[in-house]
Amino acid sequence: MAENLLYYGDNLEILQRYIKDESVDLIYLDPPFNSNATYNVLFAEHNGSQAAAQIKAFEDTWTWDQAAARAYQEMVERGGQVSQTLQAFYRLLGGSNMMAYLAMMAPRLVELHRVLKPTGSIYLHCDPTASPYLRLLMDAVFGPRQFRNELIWQRTSSHNDSKKWGAVHDVILYYVKTEQATWNRVYIPHSVDYVKSFYRYTDERGRYRLDHIIRSATMGARPNLTYEYKGYTPRWGWRVVREKLEMLDQDGRLFWSKTGRPYLKRYLHEQKGTLIRSVITDIPPVGAQAVERLGYPTQKPVALLERIIRASSNEGDIVLDPFCGCGTTIAAAQKLNRRWIGIDITHLAINLIKRRLSDTFGDSVHYEVIGEPVTLADAEELAAQDPFQFQWWALGLVGARPAAGKRGADKGVDGRLYFHDDPNGKTKQIVFSVKAGHTTVAHLRDLWGVVNREQAEIGVLITLQEPSPAMRAEAASAGFYTSPWGQHPRLQILTIAELLAGKRVDYPPAQGVNITFQRAPRAKPAGGRQNPLSLAMDVED
Repeated sequence: MAENLLYYGDNLEILQRYIKDESVDLIYLDPPFNSNATYNVLFAEHNGSQAAAQIKAFEDTWTWDQAAARAYQEMVERGGQVSQTLQAFYRLLGGSNMMAYLAMMAPRLVELHRVLKPTGSIYLHCDPTASPYLRLLMDAVFGPRQFRNELIWQRTSSHNDSKKWGAVHDVILYYVKTEQATWNRVYIPHSVDYVKSFYRYTDERGRYRLDHIIRSATMGARPNLTYEYKGYTPRWGWRVVREKLEMLDQDGRLFWSKTGRPYLKRYLHEQKGTLIRSVITDIPPVGAQAVERLGYPTQKPVALLERIIRASSNEGDIVLDPFCGCGTTIAAAQKLNRRWIGIDITHLAINLIKRRLSDTFGDSVHYEVIGEPVTLADAEELAAQDPFQFQWWALGLVGARPAAGKRGADKGVDGRLYFHDDPNGKTKQIVFSVKAGHTTVAHLRDLWGVVNREQAEIGVLITLQEPSPAMRAEAASAGFYTSPWGQHPRLQILTIAELLAGKRVDYPPAQGVNITFQRAPRAKPAGGRQNPLSLAMDVED
């Protein structure tokens, strides 16, 4: 298997076709779900005759249709705990959107269980509306004994819910494959309030708190720890041997109270922090002004994924995200020196991830993309199967951002690319039109009208077909846009064959000026803080 893999396609098919049994160390998934819909809509029943709808970029919903009904039937016919659980769900929920969600998730969870190593763990990120059902479904797939935690992530500080308690959290269900699952102790910095309350003393070394160094009655006495030191003999003895106590004293780590009782100084800068807990309140969501924000609506903070990855995997392990979206799991795994596998069903997400990896890690990240067109025949097949996916893929080849996704709402603009070549900071733009079918001079004239209406500097027509001489002549008649780097045709035609061969848009150099996608911040090397003095940490507890 390649070092890192990024798959385009339905994750169920990818898992079944490419991912081997017990080959993955950690799975995180954040499946799309319509958490903003009303309760009544989520649980309303449908007749199942709707056409199967492919999940589009940024859409967050499942619908009870023929595909969902077929998935339900196939899982029920397999028998076993998952079958019985789904049948119970159907008796309760009927043919609702929630039932569709569970029916489509069931076979995916079964496959994820298959690919997980005996030492592996899985984290399922979900909305509180769906979490009770997913918990039962996970129990059926992994076994109730393999449940470890329900994590609560406070994703916002306020929410305007007029007739219920404000909904401010997500749920993350944590399961393991077996009792041998990897687990690492992860610490987070102490809160400001905790430091103020407990680390109330200061000396030349810094802030410290007082800790017990004598044994309590509940611990009982031990002969080898019962001795007199500087006139003080604890009733139940010390927590350390005399040699260790003398070393601590010589190093200035004992505090003698007015009663003559000694305490151990615990310095703040030497402590690991607080062990991670199941309620996460210290990681804020990706806000509008966040440095890591990429414009993807369901983007999760990197810090959240880093915490999960540190806790349940080791360097060199394989991390899988079957709904990888804008690639937060992948970015976190790469930063923490894990190998990774990402899967997404939209080329828009795949292109965004590729851009994010490039911006964050530069040439240091190596991976293979599987499922993208690599030949003209591949591109023609994609265009025939799904014109929207073809459009997003083609725009990704030139680094352009897709326009509004609603049919008919783009006003002739399929994509945009922004750049700067003006010292005054004015943003310039290139508009794109993508055509998979027959193209004529009329398409170029329409594009020229869009260029003028949008006040764009350049218009680009991307086409599967070779342009006619008349089309070439029409493009040439539009003249040139002049920048400090020279002249650039205002109307350009790029064929898919040319793009696959490496040709790109003629415009001012993109290095440092292309601002089409918000850039991800450069990664900082992962590293841990070492405790400078382990002596004081070895006191018996």
